Amino acid sequence: MFTGIVRELGEVERVEASADGARLTVHAPETASCVQVGDSVAINGVCLTVVRKEGERLWFDAVQETLRRSNLGALKPGDRVNLESALRVGDAMGGHFVQGHVDTTGVVQRLVPQGNAVVMVIGVDREWMRYVVPKGSVAVDGVSLTVVDTGVSDFSVWLIPHTRKVTTLGHRRVGDEVNVEFDMLAKYIERLLEARRESAGVDMDLLRRTGFVE
Repeated sequence: MFTGIVRELGEVERVEASADGARLTVHAPETASCVQVGDSVAINGVCLTVVRKEGERLWFDAVQETLRRSNLGALKPGDRVNLESALRVGDAMGGHFVQGHVDTTGVVQRLVPQGNAVVMVIGVDREWMRYVVPKGSVAVDGVSLTVVDTGVSDFSVWLIPHTRKVTTLGHRRVGDEVNVEFDMLAKYIERLLEARRESAGVDMDLLRRTGFVE
């Protein structure tokens, strides 16, 4: 579990592709100082396990499914990535609950300056928009952000100067692909409502036909 508060900008040093996926080598002094092999780290919002650690470098394995569903498959040496180690008991909850399970990727459609901030408009398949509400939370490349507004197949978020400085979002351009994880609470509520609708169809005839009553 994560909070969407990026702790460090790491640098990808090597990407070793294989039939099973890819192994990423990331230079991350701050993160390396507080994690061990087997710990979870969010890379651009994707939860991966530390498989090797040497000094200020960390190694991660990403399977093909992860590479397909996120922008990690496009990483190359020299790229910067957002890093956050897993939430520990007693840590401050500065953002919102982020699982590190990317739902989809979006595309940066517009970057609109607003004073010293920037409004980023992100396009996604319209099926995902049911999880997005103004003033709600969303994780973009692992960064916890507040939704400004929504459209039919896009939503916008504020990027304040600090966010642009300490995360990769300050370097994103129109056309770039970003990882998106929608609020887990919205998805749980949807599932509960679906279960409630399904149970509403239970009657005595159904119970008799399925053997629960005689």
